[in-house]
Amino acid sequence: MSIKEKTETTGKGVSKSSSSKLTFKQRMMIKREQLIIETVNSLLATKGYDAMTVDEIADTVGIAKASLYRHFPSKEALAVGALVDTMQAGLDEIDKINLQNLPAIDKLKAITQWAMRLKLNQKMPNLPSENSQLREHLLAHEKYTDMLVVMSDNLGEWIEQAQQDGRLNTELSPLCILYTLYAKACDPVLGFLKSSGLYSDDQIIEMVTKAYFDGVGKSSDK
Repeated sequence: MSIKEKTETTGKGVSKSSSSKLTFKQRMMIKREQLIIETVNSLLATKGYDAMTVDEIADTVGIAKASLYRHFPSKEALAVGALVDTMQAGLDEIDKINLQNLPAIDKLKAITQWAMRLKLNQKMPNLPSENSQLREHLLAHEKYTDMLVVMSDNLGEWIEQAQQDGRLNTELSPLCILYTLYAKACDPVLGFLKSSGLYSDDQIIEMVTKAYFDGVGKSSDK
């Protein structure tokens, strides 16, 4: 069973098999909802939750605020919806990576690079701070927390295997490495390097991957 099947719950989304049975109006509602999610993801990535406004979302999507609230009843619901969408995309990517015959370290690099590319394209929301109201809403959202557990379990297995393979520092706890991986998805270094105009996205991803997994220190030959 894939990760997506493990985490699937009843919600606004519909399966591909049932999408053909939807009316034109229902299909348009789904498309608009996806546009809203994409807009919120972009604003969360560029401005953050606190600076993002419902008026800005409605203006960007091109609908009235009242219409926006028919899809999502609050700013918190908008942000949670966007983060759930990103989490599902991450789980789908893990499914794809697991289909490949790769060493655990290369699986970790692959998912990290996927997240970095989203960040460079301004599609990766910034993580909420410890005292953020959004964080409280996320932790109270059953689907999001279920997905987070599944993702953490998968990454944790890769981390432990990479340590057993001698590819990751065994002096660090797997939990420390896991949280560091999550932080890398929102690493401001990516934006700084991109704004310099000196490097392509591929070059930035390669450099930051090497800095994280290989370290910035130069080993001395003995």
